[in-house]
Amino acid sequence: MKLKAVIVDDEELARKNLMMLLEEFCPEVDVVGDAENIVEAKEIIEETNPDVVFLDIRMPSGSEGFDLLDSIENRNFLVVFVTAFKDYALRAFQANAIHYVLKPIDIEDLQDAVKRIGEARATFKENPENFDTYFESIQNLSSSMEHEGYGTKVAISHTKGIKLIDIHDIMYLEASGNCTILYFNDGTRYLDTRTLKIYEGILNPELFYRIHKSHIINMDFLKEYLNEDGHFAVLKNGKLLPVARNRVSSFVKTLKAL
Repeated sequence: MKLKAVIVDDEELARKNLMMLLEEFCPEVDVVGDAENIVEAKEIIEETNPDVVFLDIRMPSGSEGFDLLDSIENRNFLVVFVTAFKDYALRAFQANAIHYVLKPIDIEDLQDAVKRIGEARATFKENPENFDTYFESIQNLSSSMEHEGYGTKVAISHTKGIKLIDIHDIMYLEASGNCTILYFNDGTRYLDTRTLKIYEGILNPELFYRIHKSHIINMDFLKEYLNEDGHFAVLKNGKLLPVARNRVSSFVKTLKAL
């Protein structure tokens, strides 16, 4: 079954280009409408009940796009943000597990986004209550982009939907191949498919410090630093984590500046 899609972009050329790319390279998508403004978009979305909305963000705050989503009552669709903004904006997308493609649109990136949307859509159909959490993560995205800073929550996609995590509950993170294990202060842990490098980019560096190629720690949970028989960060729960030799100097300077 095809994914019903609506395209929202104020530039006609951009809408036609995306429509052409979807028709040619993403046969699993059926574009059922397009709109150039919020009013048109709301009407088309409510009429067609799409599976996915490709939504352009024109300003760094993305106010128009987020205003559109806030104005729709029955939000049972997923979103792919189409944006030309990089740096902090991409960090915000990654932190909130929201799909996006960069302008100019790369075909492989578009195909990957469509694939992920298809997988997520199947999950959300089985668990429609996940849409509430999903749009909460979009609100987090809006807030972090507006302030151009680091958010206080991280969203993790899983087989049943999306899990929102308060970053202050994360004690430390550990690389596991191309995945990351998050360890929490209540003793639980969670495996995410994002790499430790991605987490290094989306977590606030004033709170989280990468002490080793395999570990990032939450400085709030650091108890002490030991340099006997090696270099170790000791967490409040007694966990010892190695500090890489090439990071010792900057780590010690960071500790002295606290």
